[in-house]
Amino acid sequence: MDTIYEVNLFVRREIEKDYRAWLEMHIAEILALPGFVDAQSFDVHQDEAGDEVAICVQYRLQSMAALENYFEQHAPRLRADGVARFGDRFRASRRVLLNARVFSS
Repeated sequence: MDTIYEVNLFVRREIEKDYRAWLEMHIAEILALPGFVDAQSFDVHQDEAGDEVAICVQYRLQSMAALENYFEQHAPRLRADGVARFGDRFRASRRVLLNARVFSS
């Protein structure tokens, strides 16, 4: 069963270039951890142009146990790195998606 860990990021435009460069390295670091299969990054379309860009990253994991291991062993350190670099100039929300069903036409 796939487990999807989704991180929605809201990044101030003034740091967008630096944040995206850091995010690529951050994703690669996470994908090197046990149980992570792959990741997709999306630019989120927003109707109104504001002072933030929205990015959605979805990580696919082998199991919920692998995600729990990430939360316990790695998440605090990896999250702290982003805060140390960018402070309050970005924010993140997270959710876990389970039991995917695929429909097609």
